[in-house]
Amino acid sequence: MKRVFFAIGVLAIAGGVYAQPKEQSQGWKVDNNHTRIAFSVPHMVISEVTGNFKDFTINVKSSKPDFTDLSVDASIKVASISTDNEMRDNHLKSDDFFNAAKFPNITFKSAAIEKTGKNTYKIIGNLTIRDITKKVTFDAVYKGSIKSMTGQTIAAWSVNAVINRFDYGLKWNKLIESGGMVVGDQVSISMNVEMDK
Repeated sequence: MKRVFFAIGVLAIAGGVYAQPKEQSQGWKVDNNHTRIAFSVPHMVISEVTGNFKDFTINVKSSKPDFTDLSVDASIKVASISTDNEMRDNHLKSDDFFNAAKFPNITFKSAAIEKTGKNTYKIIGNLTIRDITKKVTFDAVYKGSIKSMTGQTIAAWSVNAVINRFDYGLKWNKLIESGGMVVGDQVSISMNVEMDK
């Protein structure tokens, strides 16, 4: 009888040990229907053009409640770019800018995360466009978490960064008579991300 209880105890402990890492490694699933990857760039100096990408995959992992172990791996289909203007979108897909045929994906892989405030973070990683990789820091705000009607945990984030398009070979450039470029060099990236546990 003692051997039976001992065996049960060993199985219970082993089950707890092996079940715990599975729970800790559980990731988050980004809800693409409620997530937007957008950008804006100066146009004719005084205005701006905005757009977004329709097709993307974002993998997020974090086991800590304060997200200090957050990791992100994202891939964006260049051909899904949209500025609500077909002619402009085709120009952006050409070799003047992204060259979607030769470089079909934009990727980002996080390398570190820094908690800078109660709900603010810096997500540091490698952004690759046209096979050119540069280190980029995104400013991120954790907007909070709620329980859905089905009991699922939903979290939301706002993420922003500014990059120089010339750093990534988005080379098209044309000057206007009054000075300045038709399309500016600084591109603002903004993302609103909703994810489910």
